[in-house]
Amino acid sequence: MAATLHLGTSAFTAAGWEGSFYPAGMKPADFLTYYATKFDTVEVDSTFYRTPSASTVSGWYAKTPKDFIFALKVPQQITHERVLHDCDAEFNAFLAAADLLGEKLGPVLFQFGYFNKKAFAGLDEFLTRLLPFLKKLPRGYKFAVEIRNKNWLVPKFVEALRERAIALALIDQSWMPRPAEWFARFDPITADFTYIRWLGDRKGIEKLTETWDKTIVDRTRELQEWVKYCHLVQKRGISIYAYANNHFAGHAPATIAQFLKLWKS
Repeated sequence: MAATLHLGTSAFTAAGWEGSFYPAGMKPADFLTYYATKFDTVEVDSTFYRTPSASTVSGWYAKTPKDFIFALKVPQQITHERVLHDCDAEFNAFLAAADLLGEKLGPVLFQFGYFNKKAFAGLDEFLTRLLPFLKKLPRGYKFAVEIRNKNWLVPKFVEALRERAIALALIDQSWMPRPAEWFARFDPITADFTYIRWLGDRKGIEKLTETWDKTIVDRTRELQEWVKYCHLVQKRGISIYAYANNHFAGHAPATIAQFLKLWKS
Protein backbone atom coordinates (compact mmCIF):
# COMPACT_ATOMS: atom_id res chain seq x y z
CA MET A 1 0.00 0.00 0.00
CA ALA A 2 1.33 3.43 -0.95
CA ALA A 3 2.33 5.78 1.83
CA THR A 4 -0.27 8.48 2.38
CA LEU A 5 -0.21 11.97 3.87
CA HIS A 6 -3.19 12.99 5.98
CA LEU A 7 -3.39 16.58 7.22
CA GLY A 8 -5.89 18.12 9.58
CA THR A 9 -6.37 20.23 12.67
CA SER A 10 -6.64 19.46 16.36
CA ALA A 11 -10.41 19.83 16.83
CA PHE A 12 -12.75 21.24 14.21
CA THR A 13 -14.11 24.20 16.18
CA ALA A 14 -12.43 27.14 17.89
CA ALA A 15 -13.10 30.74 18.87
CA GLY A 16 -12.59 32.85 15.78
CA TRP A 17 -13.09 30.17 13.14
CA GLU A 18 -16.54 31.36 12.16
CA GLY A 19 -15.97 33.96 9.48
CA SER A 20 -12.28 33.05 9.03
CA PHE A 21 -12.59 29.33 8.25
CA TYR A 22 -16.30 28.62 8.42
CA PRO A 23 -18.66 30.85 6.45
CA ALA A 24 -20.24 33.53 8.63
CA GLY A 25 -23.62 32.44 9.88
CA MET A 26 -23.03 28.72 9.39
CA LYS A 27 -24.76 26.58 12.00
CA PRO A 28 -22.36 24.67 14.30
CA ALA A 29 -24.20 21.47 13.37
CA ASP A 30 -22.84 21.93 9.83
CA PHE A 31 -19.22 22.62 10.81
CA LEU A 32 -17.93 19.05 10.53
CA THR A 33 -19.52 18.47 7.14
CA TYR A 34 -17.91 21.67 5.85
CA TYR A 35 -14.58 20.83 7.50
CA ALA A 36 -14.53 17.50 5.66
CA THR A 37 -14.64 19.34 2.33
CA LYS A 38 -11.30 20.97 3.20
CA PHE A 39 -9.42 18.21 5.07
CA ASP A 40 -9.46 14.42 5.03
CA THR A 41 -8.81 13.96 8.76
CA VAL A 42 -9.31 15.57 12.14
CA GLU A 43 -7.81 14.98 15.56
CA VAL A 44 -10.78 15.01 17.93
CA ASP A 45 -9.83 16.93 21.05
CA SER A 46 -13.09 16.41 22.94
CA THR A 47 -12.44 12.72 23.56
CA PHE A 48 -9.56 13.75 25.83
CA TYR A 49 -12.13 15.14 28.27
CA ARG A 50 -14.65 12.30 28.12
CA THR A 51 -15.68 9.24 26.14
CA PRO A 52 -18.24 10.39 23.57
CA SER A 53 -21.75 9.01 23.45
CA ALA A 54 -22.76 6.55 20.75
CA SER A 55 -25.06 9.17 19.21
CA THR A 56 -22.21 11.69 19.01
CA VAL A 57 -19.90 9.24 17.28
CA SER A 58 -22.62 8.12 14.91
CA GLY A 59 -23.19 11.79 14.06
CA TRP A 60 -19.51 12.23 13.22
CA TYR A 61 -19.70 9.23 10.94
CA ALA A 62 -22.85 10.43 9.18
CA LYS A 63 -21.49 13.93 8.52
CA THR A 64 -18.27 12.87 6.78
CA PRO A 65 -17.39 11.11 3.51
CA LYS A 66 -16.40 7.44 3.46
CA ASP A 67 -12.66 8.14 3.20
CA PHE A 68 -12.54 10.62 6.10
CA ILE A 69 -10.35 9.68 9.09
CA PHE A 70 -10.81 10.48 12.77
CA ALA A 71 -7.85 10.44 15.16
CA LEU A 72 -9.04 10.17 18.75
CA LYS A 73 -7.32 11.08 21.99
CA VAL A 74 -7.65 8.59 24.83
CA PRO A 75 -9.56 10.23 27.72
CA GLN A 76 -7.49 12.03 30.34
CA GLN A 77 -9.10 9.90 33.02
CA ILE A 78 -6.93 7.09 31.65
CA THR A 79 -3.74 8.98 30.74
CA HIS A 80 -3.61 11.69 33.39
CA GLU A 81 -5.81 10.81 36.35
CA ARG A 82 -5.27 7.06 36.59
CA VAL A 83 -2.14 6.95 34.40
CA LEU A 84 -3.07 3.50 33.02
CA HIS A 85 -3.74 2.04 36.49
CA ASP A 86 -7.01 0.19 37.12
CA CYS A 87 -8.74 1.65 34.06
CA ASP A 88 -9.58 -1.36 31.88
CA ALA A 89 -13.33 -0.73 32.07
CA GLU A 90 -12.91 2.93 31.08
CA PHE A 91 -10.57 2.08 28.23
CA ASN A 92 -12.84 -0.65 26.90
CA ALA A 93 -15.78 1.76 26.98
CA PHE A 94 -13.74 4.29 25.03
CA LEU A 95 -12.76 1.72 22.39
CA ALA A 96 -16.37 0.59 22.08
CA ALA A 97 -17.35 4.16 21.24
CA ALA A 98 -14.41 4.53 18.84
CA ASP A 99 -15.38 1.33 17.06
CA LEU A 100 -18.60 2.98 15.93
CA LEU A 101 -16.48 4.93 13.44
CA GLY A 102 -15.70 1.70 11.60
CA GLU A 103 -13.35 2.23 8.68
CA LYS A 104 -13.10 5.94 9.52
CA LEU A 105 -11.22 5.30 12.76
CA GLY A 106 -7.58 6.29 12.41
CA PRO A 107 -4.88 6.66 15.07
CA VAL A 108 -5.72 6.46 18.75
CA LEU A 109 -3.42 8.72 20.78
CA PHE A 110 -2.27 8.25 24.36
CA GLN A 111 -1.30 11.85 25.18
CA PHE A 112 0.63 11.87 28.44
CA GLY A 113 1.57 15.04 30.21
CA TYR A 114 4.92 15.99 31.67
CA PHE A 115 5.62 13.68 34.60
CA ASN A 116 7.60 15.17 37.46
CA LYS A 117 9.51 13.02 39.94
CA LYS A 118 6.51 12.88 42.24
CA ALA A 119 4.64 11.00 39.54
CA PHE A 120 7.52 8.77 38.38
CA ALA A 121 11.08 8.73 39.62
CA GLY A 122 12.25 8.27 36.05
CA LEU A 123 11.66 6.52 32.74
CA ASP A 124 12.16 3.02 34.14
CA GLU A 125 9.35 3.50 36.65
CA PHE A 126 7.06 4.83 33.91
CA LEU A 127 7.88 1.87 31.65
CA THR A 128 6.95 -0.48 34.48
CA ARG A 129 3.47 1.06 34.28
CA LEU A 130 3.31 1.52 30.50
CA LEU A 131 4.58 -1.76 29.08
CA PRO A 132 2.08 -4.13 30.73
CA PHE A 133 -0.73 -1.88 29.53
CA LEU A 134 0.60 -1.80 25.97
CA LYS A 135 0.94 -5.58 26.00
CA LYS A 136 -2.81 -5.87 26.59
CA LEU A 137 -3.80 -3.56 23.73
CA PRO A 138 -6.01 -5.26 21.15
CA ARG A 139 -4.77 -5.74 17.62
CA GLY A 140 -6.29 -4.01 14.63
CA TYR A 141 -5.85 -0.43 15.85
CA LYS A 142 -3.29 2.30 15.14
CA PHE A 143 -2.02 3.33 18.56
CA ALA A 144 0.37 6.24 19.19
CA VAL A 145 2.05 7.42 22.39
CA GLU A 146 3.09 10.99 23.23
CA ILE A 147 5.35 11.95 26.11
CA ARG A 148 6.52 15.42 27.02
CA ASN A 149 9.63 14.56 29.03
CA LYS A 150 12.42 15.23 26.57
CA ASN A 151 14.95 13.38 28.71
CA TRP A 152 12.88 10.22 28.30
CA LEU A 153 13.33 10.30 24.51
CA VAL A 154 16.01 7.62 24.50
CA PRO A 155 16.43 4.37 22.54
CA LYS A 156 15.10 2.26 25.43
CA PHE A 157 11.74 3.99 25.29
CA VAL A 158 11.58 4.16 21.50
CA GLU A 159 12.47 0.49 21.05
CA ALA A 160 9.77 -0.51 23.53
CA LEU A 161 7.21 1.13 21.24
CA ARG A 162 8.79 -0.34 18.10
CA GLU A 163 8.56 -3.88 19.51
CA ARG A 164 4.81 -3.39 19.79
CA ALA A 165 4.37 -1.48 16.48
CA ILE A 166 3.07 1.58 18.35
CA ALA A 167 3.88 4.97 16.87
CA LEU A 168 5.92 7.51 18.78
CA ALA A 169 4.08 10.82 18.42
CA LEU A 170 6.45 13.50 17.12
CA ILE A 171 5.52 16.85 18.59
CA ASP A 172 6.63 20.38 17.82
CA GLN A 173 6.39 22.06 21.20
CA SER A 174 8.36 24.85 22.83
CA TRP A 175 10.49 22.71 25.16
CA MET A 176 10.76 19.55 23.02
CA PRO A 177 13.53 18.70 20.51
CA ARG A 178 13.45 19.89 16.92
CA PRO A 179 12.87 17.27 14.18
CA ALA A 180 16.58 17.09 13.34
CA GLU A 181 17.27 16.13 16.95
CA TRP A 182 14.63 13.40 16.96
CA PHE A 183 16.15 11.79 13.87
CA ALA A 184 19.75 12.28 15.02
CA ARG A 185 19.21 10.49 18.33
CA PHE A 186 17.39 7.42 17.01
CA ASP A 187 14.93 6.28 14.36
CA PRO A 188 11.68 7.78 15.66
CA ILE A 189 9.49 5.85 13.22
CA THR A 190 8.27 2.91 15.28
CA ALA A 191 5.24 1.67 13.31
CA ASP A 192 3.89 1.54 9.76
CA PHE A 193 2.63 5.09 10.25
CA THR A 194 3.81 8.17 12.10
CA TYR A 195 1.87 10.77 14.03
CA ILE A 196 2.92 14.43 14.05
CA ARG A 197 1.47 17.22 16.20
CA TRP A 198 2.27 20.91 15.71
CA LEU A 199 1.56 22.28 19.19
CA GLY A 200 3.73 25.39 19.58
CA ASP A 201 4.03 27.47 22.73
CA ARG A 202 0.61 27.59 24.36
CA LYS A 203 1.46 30.01 27.17
CA GLY A 204 3.43 32.28 24.87
CA ILE A 205 0.79 32.60 22.19
CA GLU A 206 -2.07 33.04 24.66
CA LYS A 207 -0.31 36.22 25.83
CA LEU A 208 -0.88 37.52 22.29
CA THR A 209 -4.33 36.21 21.48
CA GLU A 210 -7.11 33.86 22.47
CA THR A 211 -9.05 34.32 19.24
CA TRP A 212 -7.78 31.88 16.64
CA ASP A 213 -8.75 33.60 13.40
CA LYS A 214 -5.37 34.36 11.82
CA THR A 215 -1.69 33.48 11.82
CA ILE A 216 0.23 35.63 14.31
CA VAL A 217 3.52 33.71 14.62
CA ASP A 218 5.65 33.01 11.54
CA ARG A 219 6.38 29.28 11.57
CA THR A 220 7.74 29.01 8.03
CA ARG A 221 11.16 27.82 9.13
CA GLU A 222 9.73 25.15 11.41
CA LEU A 223 7.32 23.88 8.76
CA GLN A 224 10.10 23.75 6.16
CA GLU A 225 12.00 21.51 8.54
CA TRP A 226 9.02 19.23 8.95
CA VAL A 227 8.46 19.08 5.20
CA LYS A 228 12.03 17.84 4.77
CA TYR A 229 11.62 15.02 7.24
CA CYS A 230 8.11 14.12 6.12
CA HIS A 231 9.42 13.58 2.59
CA LEU A 232 12.11 11.28 3.97
CA VAL A 233 9.57 9.36 6.02
CA GLN A 234 7.16 8.96 3.13
CA LYS A 235 9.94 7.64 0.90
CA ARG A 236 10.26 4.80 3.40
CA GLY A 237 6.66 3.83 2.70
CA ILE A 238 5.41 5.24 5.99
CA SER A 239 2.01 6.95 6.08
CA ILE A 240 1.82 10.25 7.93
CA TYR A 241 -0.97 11.69 10.07
CA ALA A 242 -0.20 15.31 10.97
CA TYR A 243 -2.32 17.77 12.94
CA ALA A 244 -1.94 21.47 13.70
CA ASN A 245 -3.12 23.17 16.86
CA ASN A 246 -4.14 26.83 16.96
CA HIS A 247 -1.38 27.42 19.49
CA PHE A 248 1.28 26.60 16.91
CA ALA A 249 0.90 29.78 14.85
CA GLY A 250 -2.51 31.25 15.65
CA HIS A 251 -4.84 29.62 13.12
CA ALA A 252 -4.59 25.88 12.58
CA PRO A 253 -6.26 25.76 9.12
CA ALA A 254 -3.72 28.31 7.86
CA THR A 255 -0.87 26.24 9.28
CA ILE A 256 -2.02 23.20 7.32
CA ALA A 257 -2.46 25.31 4.17
CA GLN A 258 1.10 26.62 4.55
CA PHE A 259 2.53 23.16 5.14
CA LEU A 260 0.77 21.84 2.05
CA LYS A 261 2.10 24.71 -0.05
CA LEU A 262 5.65 24.02 1.15
CA TRP A 263 5.14 20.30 0.62
CA LYS A 264 4.25 20.82 -3.02
CA SER A 265 6.93 23.42 -3.77
